Amino acid sequence: MKKIFLCCSAGMSTSMLVKKMEQAAVERGLEVKIAAIAMSNFSDAIEKYDVCLLGPQVKFKLADFQAEAARLNKRVEAIDPMAYGMMKGEQVLDQALSLLESTV
Repeated sequence: MKKIFLCCSAGMSTSMLVKKMEQAAVERGLEVKIAAIAMSNFSDAIEKYDVCLLGPQVKFKLADFQAEAARLNKRVEAIDPMAYGMMKGEQVLDQALSLLESTV
């Protein structure tokens, strides 16, 4: 089972998006674990999850988090702000899945 986490400032704003992503995964018959985790818990979470997507409010941490994740051979990317704002769970799920496919 692939594990994806969305990282935001407090872990609250992304929980709605997580629900939409989970619905999209169920509709596709995918087994994935998706969580919303506060930016302060990134270091613990990146060890347990396969990939991370950053909410627009923490995009400024992208380079730092990518460097940390790279040491574990994992990927971090920012969520498209439009997809985030419109709560497009399917689109964000696709983004996470494509990151998983490109992870070595």
